[in-house]
Amino acid sequence: MNRIGADIFVESLVKEGVEYIFGIPGAVIIPLFDKLYDSPIKIILTRHEQGAGHAADGYARASGKVGVCIATSGPGATNLVTAIATANFDSVPMVAFTGQVRTPLIGNDAFQEADTTGITRTITKHNCLVRDVCDLPRAIKEAFHIARTGRPGAVLVDLPMDVSLGECDLPYPGSVNIPGYKPTCKGNERQIKFAAEAINESKRPVLYVGGGVIISEASQEIMELATKASIPVTTTLMGLGAFPETHPLSLKMLGMHGTVYANYAVMDSDLIIAVGARFDDRITGRIDTFAPGAKIIHVDIDPTSISKSIKVDIPVVGDARGILRSLINYVEPATHDEWLAKINDWKQQYPLRYAPDGLKPQYVIEQICEATKGEAIIATEVGQNQMWTTQWYTHTRPRHFISSGGLGTMGYGFPAAIGAQLACPGKLVFDIAGDGSIQMNIQELATAVQYNLPVKVAILNNGCLGMVRQWQELFYQKRYAGTLFQHNPDFVAVAKGYGAEGIRVTKKEEVRPAIEQAIQTPKPVFIDFVIDRDEKVFPMVPAGQAINKMIGGMA
Repeated sequence: MNRIGADIFVESLVKEGVEYIFGIPGAVIIPLFDKLYDSPIKIILTRHEQGAGHAADGYARASGKVGVCIATSGPGATNLVTAIATANFDSVPMVAFTGQVRTPLIGNDAFQEADTTGITRTITKHNCLVRDVCDLPRAIKEAFHIARTGRPGAVLVDLPMDVSLGECDLPYPGSVNIPGYKPTCKGNERQIKFAAEAINESKRPVLYVGGGVIISEASQEIMELATKASIPVTTTLMGLGAFPETHPLSLKMLGMHGTVYANYAVMDSDLIIAVGARFDDRITGRIDTFAPGAKIIHVDIDPTSISKSIKVDIPVVGDARGILRSLINYVEPATHDEWLAKINDWKQQYPLRYAPDGLKPQYVIEQICEATKGEAIIATEVGQNQMWTTQWYTHTRPRHFISSGGLGTMGYGFPAAIGAQLACPGKLVFDIAGDGSIQMNIQELATAVQYNLPVKVAILNNGCLGMVRQWQELFYQKRYAGTLFQHNPDFVAVAKGYGAEGIRVTKKEEVRPAIEQAIQTPKPVFIDFVIDRDEKVFPMVPAGQAINKMIGGMA
């Protein structure tokens, strides 16, 4: 029986198990929204397409499922670009659908036409323009398959209006076979044995864990390997929560704003076991000085990530969980008492610390952690708020820390928290924000209120673009060009204007009561914490320096 493309679109999403679709309608996608109206899929009407993309991304990170967003042609599609790039950079499974002008008009500068596939070619794992309605079932099946398999990523499907209205009788395929796309999942056993031998011979090993461990659900395997062989564990930003920071073997995060002891351990190690991490520049610092005495094992499902930045001695391509399971069988129990004692000395000498006077952002985050018992899903914006959160919230669970890593997208955290709240309706969700970042997608407060999503937003309000200002102070002779806000809105009034709740905090003793009040409030809440503009994120590795050359201490 013939069905129109819009019917095929909705039926395909239902078969893929889609619960929510985030987006905003427009002229060329009205047929799709019309069919969604009667479907079991719930439309989440955001207030900006970028917010829709970030919400789909946050939903995917919190749930492990594919996030789905939709936008109309032209400006709707271009508004999605930042969100698509954010998701793809961090290996988030997301499928974005965009409307397109009718196929005869493509290339003729029609109203609200944009070359969406051209624009997004370098920021998607895959994209396609569907020109024939009978190609639509296969295109959607391939989109979901590519988004969720191998190294996950963002996929875009561009749908001309006449394809949405065209007729076809082809069923939705049960499987796909894509020539040239065969991700390697099972690791080479010979390479795994080589890796185990290197671990067994090592005296100063370090596990360097990235977001790939969370994606592959391999946190338990990391725990087993670390404890069996007494290997200290450091994580990337994307890897936070893959290994509990309460564990004695935890080094917390490494890199530009990592702990001193994590960076010292990496630089002094004789073996780095990298799992699901990509050696980005914020981790390695100056490449020619990185871990000079270490042999490097790299486990990753993406072969293009191996030896891309740092030369690897033992590559193992495949899914982290399966490889780790095999590796654990070959690794011998070990203690590494001398190595762990040295690391514990560093932990005693170089703890994270801040001055206790005044209303400090570090204290705010510590109190959020205590009040939530470390069990909340924490989203962040980007900048100082993000780095303070990595340092002062104790991360113990996978899929509980949601933040833009590779692209560093300001305005990400709040809509991502909305997506996470929908993915985990029974969980407490906090977005830790700066006063700069929160204003980039502040309109999504209307989305949170409309759908009764009780997301809590802790705004660390220092009246400036804090991280850029920090760099200007430290490296540009305090020439604060374009970073100081002469005027900020009244965030409490803004929250109430949208139908949410707002609380202002100006004193240290007000912090915990305000957090408790927000937690008890069954609606979205903005907490405006007015903090010191001069507070900085330390320790810090200056750009271009080795990661053990840190500016340490307190602000």
